[in-house]
This record gives sequence, C-alpha cells and structure tokens, in this order.
Amino acid sequence: MNTFEQHESGVRSYCRSFPAVFKQAKGATLTAENGTEYLDFLAGAGSLNYGHNNPVLKQALLEYIEADGLTQGLDMYSSAKEYFIDRFHKTILKPRGFNDYVIQFTGPTGSNTVEAALKLARKVKGRKNIIAFTNGFHGCTAGALSCTANQHHRGGAGVSLNDVSRMPFDGYFGEKTNTIAMVDKLLSDPSSGIDKPAAVILETIQGEGGLNVASAQWLKDLRELCNRHDMLMIVDDIQAGCGRSGDFFSFEEAGIKPDIITLSKSISGYGLPMALTVFHKDLDVWTPGEHNGTFRGNNHAFVTAASAIDAYWTDNLFSNDIKAKGKLLRKRLSRIIDRFGPESLKLKGRCMMSGIECPSEQIAADIVKASYEKGLIIETCGNRDQIVKCFTPLTISNEELERGLSLLEQAFTDVIGRLEAAAAS
Repeated sequence: MNTFEQHESGVRSYCRSFPAVFKQAKGATLTAENGTEYLDFLAGAGSLNYGHNNPVLKQALLEYIEADGLTQGLDMYSSAKEYFIDRFHKTILKPRGFNDYVIQFTGPTGSNTVEAALKLARKVKGRKNIIAFTNGFHGCTAGALSCTANQHHRGGAGVSLNDVSRMPFDGYFGEKTNTIAMVDKLLSDPSSGIDKPAAVILETIQGEGGLNVASAQWLKDLRELCNRHDMLMIVDDIQAGCGRSGDFFSFEEAGIKPDIITLSKSISGYGLPMALTVFHKDLDVWTPGEHNGTFRGNNHAFVTAASAIDAYWTDNLFSNDIKAKGKLLRKRLSRIIDRFGPESLKLKGRCMMSGIECPSEQIAADIVKASYEKGLIIETCGNRDQIVKCFTPLTISNEELERGLSLLEQAFTDVIGRLEAAAAS
C-alpha cells in the first residue's frame, strides 16, 4: 500500500473502504493480488451493469483491436461510431418514441454530458437559471456541481455556484406534501424571487442522494409543469439508466418524454469512458465545435456499447430478468429489515437500485466494513451516508445475488448484535 499512500492524492475514497489491491475481475467477482475473491455489489458505481469483462463485449473489442480499428477519432466519422449510432437509434430510441432525437458525443464523463445539457438548455431558452432538486447529484465540475446538492462536494468547488434554484424533490417534506404544487406556486409568483428557468434537471431515482424515487405521477406532473412554464426537462439517467431500473431508461414507467437525456457510466457496457447527451432535434442549435472534448471519439467504447445493445436490448428478455432479480433483491432486503429493525431500518430505491437506510452513518459504515471482511464489496449513499446501497451487475446470477445478500445479512447480524450487546450492558 505504500506506493498509493506516498504518491497518490488524498482525494481517493473507495480504496479507503476496500483496502485491497485488485488485479482481476470477472462478472460479479473481484480478485485481489493475494487471491482473495470478493462479490461485487458496487459495479464500478454503476458503470459495470453488464459485469466485469463481459465475454460478449470483450470478444467484440478484441476482434476490433486485432483488426487495427480506430481508437481515437475525435468527432470524425468512423465505422464503429456509425454502427453504434444505428443500433442505439433503431433499438433504443425509435421503439421508445424518440425517433426525432439526436445524439451528441460529449467528453467521456457524466459531468461533461450534464455540462452539455445545461449549456444547451441555456442557449436554447436564452436564460441562465436552472431548477435542480434537493439531494440531487449531477457531477463535480463547476456547472454540474452547481446542480448537485451534496454539501461535501459543493464545498470543494472554491467558487460561487450560481444560477441554480433548489426545489424539493418528490417526498422531501413527506408523502402528503405536493412539491410540484410548491414549485408551480413559486414560478407563477413574479415576486417569489425565482428567476424564470431555462430547464429543470433531475434524477428519477436519486443515486448518491439516498435512493429517493420519484413516483410516476410526480414525473408526469413535472413534465406538465415544464410545458406550462416553458422550461426544458433534463433527466440525468447516468446512474439509473441502461437497465438499472428494469427498463433501459428509468423514466419509461412514467410514460414521459424528457427534452434532454444524459447518459454515461454503463452506456459503453464495458466500463470504458463514454457519455451521450440525447435531445430533440429542434434543440440542436449548437455551432460546430461549440461544445467539444478530445476524447469524445472513444471508438473502443462505441464497439462495446453497440455489442451491449445487440446482446441485451433487442427483446424484453434481459429487462424481464432484471425486474425479476429486483424483486428478489428487495424481498431479501425486506427480510433483513424485518429481522433487525422494522422500526429503525427502511427499504429504499427501486428494482436493482435498492438499499437499506440505517439509523446512522456509523451503523451503515460498520455494515460496509463487516461486509468487506466477509468478502462483499458494497458502499453507502444518502445525505448522511446512512444507506447501504446494493448496486450489483445486472448480469449477476441468482446464486451470486443470494450469496451476496446472505453475506450482507451476516454483516447486519454482527453490527446489530454488537449494538444490542452494548445496550444491554
């Protein structure tokens, strides 16, 4: 560990929870240098929905490299890009009613596609203000960070984060409070102090913010609100998209059509850097090169992304399998809750983006530590890091899923048991 501790910046974070040196990965398993195997319930923070070194995607990539396929193409045309665009349009966009939407290849990070979406919305509407929501997370570059709610991340900016109005997400004030009505009231009042926004940006399932789920009705009402107040609707599907909710897009269940969609993380399918901003062609007012980035032409990512679409999204089989695993996951999490504290623990999230809210950040951290000691990689999220978050590869087998959840239950047994013993003494 001395190499990392002496020469790598203290900004590193995940390695502090999982202090092993990993050298191999396959499917849902990570292997350390000493041969210890760990089940992966983190999946590259959602960038490995199809697992580590997925054999179908790996074979396509190896064949492309062996044939001296283009690696870096900037935004020039290439056969790999052409095939991806064709497959993404015909298999993902067109069947879901997005036939008249275009694809922008941004710099290869989630933050960059968010930056592009915000810049485009402001350019189209000629306004600066953006509405973002409590507990939302959209990235750590300045523009994206202005829409991010997390105090810890915002504190690292070093500059003012302006031109964003924060509004309450669905359920922020409890189930009985209509937060859409609150936003409508503020936007309708010329003396509310809220400048007319160009757009709203949201996650339908807030990942880092605590697995908070927007209801289908809330999303429909927000879509109507955007229409009523001439605002664009940006859905950040970077973490919840690419199948994590059971559908390719997380908003499909609500039957809405965002104006702009941001995608990254698992869009490449293989963990390769790639990001897209998808929007209605009427919004395509960019001039050439107005938003660019050297590595927006990662052709290796185009190859694996197209392979993932061909392998998993040409029919409903994969989607149905994800939903079945989501039910299994939530059933087992509910069992843990019933066993260790139905009054103090809470089920969060939706489908394969679910977890357990604990009474405190320390309890959640202790469960993560105990899980790691048993061979399970799992992390926390939430406004106080109080939620243990299950984020497995979507291709995980039922046996692996059950085994990992048993390890998690054992970790709860250890941690809650110690707490009960301490309380009794």
